[in-house]
Amino acid sequence: MIQHVLVPVDGSRPSRAALEYASEQFPDAELTLLYVVDPMTDYSRQRAYPGYTAEDEYKSEREKGEAVLESLVESLPDDVTAETTVEAGDPARTIVRYADDHGVDGIVVGSHGREGVARYLLGSVAETVVRRAAVPVTVINDREV
Repeated sequence: MIQHVLVPVDGSRPSRAALEYASEQFPDAELTLLYVVDPMTDYSRQRAYPGYTAEDEYKSEREKGEAVLESLVESLPDDVTAETTVEAGDPARTIVRYADDHGVDGIVVGSHGREGVARYLLGSVAETVVRRAAVPVTVINDREV
């Protein structure tokens, strides 16, 4: 029986669909929403746009992650609660490590459904999680939403 479900989110349509699926399919489970901050994204942002201003939407990827998590929690039905966390690292490795370290029974992850060269060049977080996770993983494909 699945009692603790990890839902990695990034604010995208597939990750929102994964959260919707998890809350519908596992209504009695403990839900944990995980936003992974890739340190290279923050570094790239700082190098490309030195000197953030007060008008910038987010000052860092961590701040963006916290805003995404807050928005997702607010979108949940009243009878569904979720814990949230922000972790830093390579997204796929961080998701798998978090699941291992926190006794997660299942993972529900969204996928953009890339194919061919795009998938080969860009890699797939969902695919890596499926291959490396020690618990069942449900992938919600972008085309299914």
